[in-house]
Amino acid sequence: MIVHPIDYRYGTEEMKRIWSEESKIKRMIWVEISLLKALAKRGYLNEDVVERIKEKAVKIKPERVKEIEKEIKHDIMALVKAISEVAEDSRWIHFGATSNDIIDTATATQLRDSILIIEAKLKKLIRLLVEKALEFKEVVCLGRTHGQAALPTTYGFRFALWASEFARHYIRLQQMKERILVGKLSGAVGTQAAYGDEGFEIEEEVMRLLNLKPAIISSQIIPRDIYCEYIEFLANLATSLEKVALNFRLLQRAEVGEVFERFEEKQVGSSTMPHKRNPIDCENVCGLARVIRGFVEPQHQSAILWEERDLTNSSAERITLVEATILSDHILTKMIKIVESLSLDFENIRKNLEAQRGLNMSEAVMIALTKKGIERQKAHELLRKVSMRAYANKTSLFEELIKEKEIMEYFSEEELKEILKPENYLGTALKRIDRVVAWINEIL
Repeated sequence: MIVHPIDYRYGTEEMKRIWSEESKIKRMIWVEISLLKALAKRGYLNEDVVERIKEKAVKIKPERVKEIEKEIKHDIMALVKAISEVAEDSRWIHFGATSNDIIDTATATQLRDSILIIEAKLKKLIRLLVEKALEFKEVVCLGRTHGQAALPTTYGFRFALWASEFARHYIRLQQMKERILVGKLSGAVGTQAAYGDEGFEIEEEVMRLLNLKPAIISSQIIPRDIYCEYIEFLANLATSLEKVALNFRLLQRAEVGEVFERFEEKQVGSSTMPHKRNPIDCENVCGLARVIRGFVEPQHQSAILWEERDLTNSSAERITLVEATILSDHILTKMIKIVESLSLDFENIRKNLEAQRGLNMSEAVMIALTKKGIERQKAHELLRKVSMRAYANKTSLFEELIKEKEIMEYFSEEELKEILKPENYLGTALKRIDRVVAWINEIL
């Protein structure tokens, strides 16, 4: 019986395969085999024996492991017994190891492979946003603060801003790999007592075989600040994805109508309103981002353990790491598709800008007046009064400005019209877009 929506609705197959129960068991088997190889290298057993054990162990079915676990009530001992069943010599299987040597190291391989996928998709999203930043670089639009009309900006500037945010996530991902992609083989309390003086060498060899680094120190488990950092990264990434999705939703509202996510030919928007074109992909991103952020607290709680370790983290991490990773990959994949197929209504963009009747250009006039010699605060009050009058009279800012002798003694009407053109008040916007693009090209 399928219960969880991840099984039938959310997540990519490539990411779900990494975190499947079958994958977890196979990875733990590989950790056990890697331990045998490391022991063989130091003369504990013959390498040919390890190869024969490996050939049979990799064929172990998860069902057999679960069958043994049902009887003995211990997942790792069930795995060890399953391997021992097919081994001609089981003497060295799991030698010197504790359960979380196997679990945490296998988890590190899952994190490694997951990060490779997230990294590639993150780069793709950044490049897409850069493409849009350049494509819409000079598409002047109405800026909004507090949901109200503000100074003009460009769509290219918006996309450059978002691209820079995801570029920082990419940098964070590179920086945290060294801290996160670590395994362990340090025994019951982290002292490697069973291996004596050979502990470091055996651990290093196992991690080399698995393309990981050994944790610099661990107790019975890898310190959970490592997992906290990973979940926090996913939560931060999800927050940025939600922010962009939310802005697309706001810009798709009927009364704005500037940006639209794809709507396929046979797609249905509502079961009762045939005209609806709802931004469901963006809404999906927003909803699941909230779930991802919800894993931050239980993962932090899972880092607070008694002495060398208790078991309160185990049950939570079977959920936090798996679901946070799969859902993050899901909404990242969805955002790539959203941006790829995004469409802009340039007519509405211009219409919304012009609908402000120049009122959003009040700062431009205030700045020009200040440069002409009027004290800045006085210029601000003049423009505030004129703007409020334009609101009340439903007239344009230009119409009200030309009535003000105190203002018009500094400008001709033609000069004022030039000041009120949105494209003339973009400051360094276009240069900032170029700067972001150049910076991202260096990073990627």
